[in-house]
Order: sequence, then structure tokens, then C-alpha cells
Amino acid sequence: MNSIIINQPKKLVIAKDAINQLVDSLVDIQAKRVFVLTDPHVSQKVLSAFEALEKGEGKFEVVLSSGAEPTFAEVDEMVAKARAFNLDYVVGVGGGSVLDMAKLVAAMVDKSEGLRSFVGNGLIKHRNIPLACVPTTSGAGSESSPNAILIDESDHSKKGIIDAALMPDAVYIDPVLMVSLPPNITAYTGLDALTHCIEAFANKNAHPVVDVFALQGIKLISQNLGKAISNGADLEAREKVALGSYYGGMCLGPVNTAAVHALAYPLGTEYNIAHGLSNALLLPFVLEFNLKNAADRYAEIALAMGGKQLSSQKETALQGIDLIRKLIKDCGMPARLSDLEISSDSVEGMAEDALKIQRLLKNNVREVALHDAISIYQSAF
Repeated sequence: MNSIIINQPKKLVIAKDAINQLVDSLVDIQAKRVFVLTDPHVSQKVLSAFEALEKGEGKFEVVLSSGAEPTFAEVDEMVAKARAFNLDYVVGVGGGSVLDMAKLVAAMVDKSEGLRSFVGNGLIKHRNIPLACVPTTSGAGSESSPNAILIDESDHSKKGIIDAALMPDAVYIDPVLMVSLPPNITAYTGLDALTHCIEAFANKNAHPVVDVFALQGIKLISQNLGKAISNGADLEAREKVALGSYYGGMCLGPVNTAAVHALAYPLGTEYNIAHGLSNALLLPFVLEFNLKNAADRYAEIALAMGGKQLSSQKETALQGIDLIRKLIKDCGMPARLSDLEISSDSVEGMAEDALKIQRLLKNNVREVALHDAISIYQSAF
């Protein structure tokens, strides 16, 4: 059995209007200068909630992010703003990109080394500034993972900074903040979270403890994502998908993702396709490639999604892939790369870029060579 380390927040709150509980806790600990990083679609709610902090003689500064995947330059700029504010607490309220940036701000604000010095695993070591995260999407699982993903402007690739120091001290999951999330973003992010759980469950580093999170995440997301898309005000569905996303984030530190994410990255960097949509486009095709090495695991995924036990593991596993395709269709997502006008001429270049993501490919249940990556992309057209 693989050895794993699971780092989790000291405090987890799941409740309607949980953001108000966060502000109350900041008043209670007499936080003086709170740096709040958020994105435009929830900024007004954030401002309203944090006004209570000033009644307790604290101060806060709300800084807007674009919500797009952060670059090294953008994080450096945000760290400079945080230093100028002389903060004593960081709060991230937003999607995964906002939370990744907030995590890095809290870790880097008192460090002299450049951000690039910490690319890799376990290089930050410690964080002195307290951090709370409030997810407003249900996808990245950043609030429950030690990962932060950035785009390197120098080569347009994605780089990971992974360290236990990036795990928030507190997480507040507030389904009310997710009500205004548009159906397409709800779908993209939910499918991203589902992919986290699926890839962690069928993984070279799979572990019985993480399996529990992964299977429960698959169940919660697959059974509630459609409800959250069709009725954004369904707080119960929103909360269940958010919890599934949280479980997906819990899988990222000890196990992480694999070939789906590696092959999805070039779609984001080259074509600016949303990360969750990139995963959804490739997920069934990678699962078909992996099937001969993971039929037993994929059969369990099928059952978690509400499928039936068939006469063989392979048949049950194929049923699971069909259920995934149906879910993607029901979410209103395109099923083929050609639906997004991606040129088939770019396949070889994307495959070469994907093969550089060995930190994820090494986790895949079946080795992916260059010709395999090309074949998967071609099958997805």
C-alpha cells in the first residue's frame, strides 16, 4: 500500500451564509488588516459581508481578480499589493484560480525569494499569515488541496506549486454564493471536480482512504450536478456538488490526477478552453484507453454513478463510461474537439506538450507514450 499524507483545514464550515460566520470569526480574533481577494461576480456580496469587520475596528481591502487562471506576473502583482496593505490575514473568495492566488499570496507575502523558486513539491515549507478560503464554484477543489496552478508566460505551460503550507486554515462553503453561477460555468466546474475524483480513484497511487473521498465525490456530483445546472437556486444541490468538489480537492494532495488532466492542459493554454470543459472533452476517451488496466476500478465508478452490476467488470466499466458521456451531454457540453473548431493539425503539438506533464502522467494506470496521446486526441475529434 502506498504511503500518503493528508493535510486538511483546521476548520470546515458548510452552511447557508457561511461567509458571515467567517467575518464573525475575524471579528472575534480581532483581525486588524484583512486582505480579501475575490472576483467580480461576487464582489458586492463580499463587500456587504465584510463591512461588519469594520464595526469590530478591523480593516479590510477587497482586491478583484480576473478569475482567469493566474500567471506568475499576476501573482507577483497581487503579492506586492498585499505587502503594501501590511496585512495580517488573507481571505480568498472565488473560483479555483482566485483561491490558488490567495493561497500563494498568504505564503509568499513575507518571503524574499521569487515565486519561481517554489515550483514543484514541498518547497515552501511554512506559511506565517493565516488564510481562509471561500469557494464560489464547485470544481477546482483548491480549498481542500495543497496545490496552486499557474500559467508560465515564458512558455505558455502550466506549472504547479504544491505544498502543505498552501492548505487553508479555514474553509467556508456557502451555497448562497454559488446561486448566481451561470449554468455553463456550473457544468464546467462540476465536471472538473468529477474528473478529480475519477482520476484519483483509478490511479497508480490510489489509496483506500482516498478511495472513500473519491467515490463519495463521484456519487454526490453525478447525482446533483444536473439539478444545480437546471435550477441554480437549488441550495441543496449546490451544497452537495460543492461537497463533492471538496472531496475531489482532498484527493489532489495525496494522489492527484493523471492523463485526462495532462492532455487537457494544452487545450487551455493553446485554445483558452475552460479547464473543466477540456477535461470533459477528453475524459471518456482517456477512460477507454485505460480500460484494459482499470476495468475493476471503472466498474466501481459506474456503480457509484447509479449504474448496475453487469455480467463482467468490463461491461460494468463500459456502462460507467456511457454514464459519463450521458452526464456530459445532459450538462449541455460539446462531446468532440471538432465541436470547438480545434484544428486536427494541432494534434501532434498538443501531444508533445501533454507529454511534458509527467508529474501527472506518471500517475496514470496505463503508460501514455507520444503515439498514445496522439491517438487519444484523434479519437476525441
